[in-house]
Amino acid sequence: MKVTCQRDALQTACQLVSAAAALRTTIPALKNVKATAHDDALTLVAYDPTEGVGIRYELRGVTVARAGTCILPKDQLVDILRESTDETISLDAGKDGVVAKTAGGRFEMPGLDVNEFPDIPTFDDGGRYHELSAGTVRTMIKRTAFAADKKDTTARFALTGVLWEAEGKVAQLVATDTKRLAMCEGPASVYGPADSVKSTHLVPLKAINLLERNLTDDKELVRVGLRTNDALFQTERAMIYTALVQGKFPAYRDHIAKARRDATQKLALPVESFLARVRQAAIMTDDESMRVDMTFESGKVTLEARGANTGSSEVSLELPEYEGPKVEIAFAPEYLIEFLRSLEGEPTVTLEMSTGTKAALFRAGDSYSYLVMPLTG
Repeated sequence: MKVTCQRDALQTACQLVSAAAALRTTIPALKNVKATAHDDALTLVAYDPTEGVGIRYELRGVTVARAGTCILPKDQLVDILRESTDETISLDAGKDGVVAKTAGGRFEMPGLDVNEFPDIPTFDDGGRYHELSAGTVRTMIKRTAFAADKKDTTARFALTGVLWEAEGKVAQLVATDTKRLAMCEGPASVYGPADSVKSTHLVPLKAINLLERNLTDDKELVRVGLRTNDALFQTERAMIYTALVQGKFPAYRDHIAKARRDATQKLALPVESFLARVRQAAIMTDDESMRVDMTFESGKVTLEARGANTGSSEVSLELPEYEGPKVEIAFAPEYLIEFLRSLEGEPTVTLEMSTGTKAALFRAGDSYSYLVMPLTG
């Protein structure tokens, strides 16, 4: 294989693909990237069999002097691309290894057995799949993925994934760690026959994050194929494959519906101002008391926090339109901060609550719901 590429384009492609490479494996090739030169393109593939996540990325506009396939040592190549200031770089792969050449440099890297690298599936548009704009997918990921369980325990393994569903003209993502739950919907076009058996599609966070990194143009279409045990995501340049997380996901619709039924107070909160007050109050929290106590009363909300060794804080926010009764409720500040940061472009969010012991529901329009349990005691 022998090719010449634009350095910055190859650097971007290698960085995107490298995120899927295996970290824990006894097969050296899987720690790196497989490259195939053909026509005027260079196809890069990374795959982590432990996580069951892989990516195939096509870099176009490449000058191919000799077609072929090789394993590219990703760490060394990324460093070469980052440190170089030349516009182009050539890669010449043979039996003895890979040689990278820039205008002022030559770098020899060892070769690896390409036969040790398995292939990953291609996108099948003959089955059931759906399409969304990249901008919609990015928003849905940003508003849900943060709520997935990061502990990766066997008892709650299903919660480490993001539930992905599509019916009719709507797709939705849902994530929860049992203390909070985020659900976001977006418009989608669904194609193909419905599955004969209803399946739960839990996409691992590694695949979700990999997909998000590959969304560069909000207007491009993303095709999503959800199958019984795996899923595929096709963008204009990349195809991401992932095995699905197995397990039972909570009945999230029931939890949201119950919170709405229980709610006795409903008020609008200005997103930026409320986020600022939560962050200000949280300054005085510590590891022993990661909570912000809130008192909603006519015309304002007061936020207080206290740490045994840090001191105390009290800030307030005027809420001219709130005329309801006094409600005292406490939250873990990071649960609110992560949520409020995801609301980029939203001027207000609606809070529906009842008492300081029942789940509170935040809603942004009809497409986004965030359920969070208050802290008691």
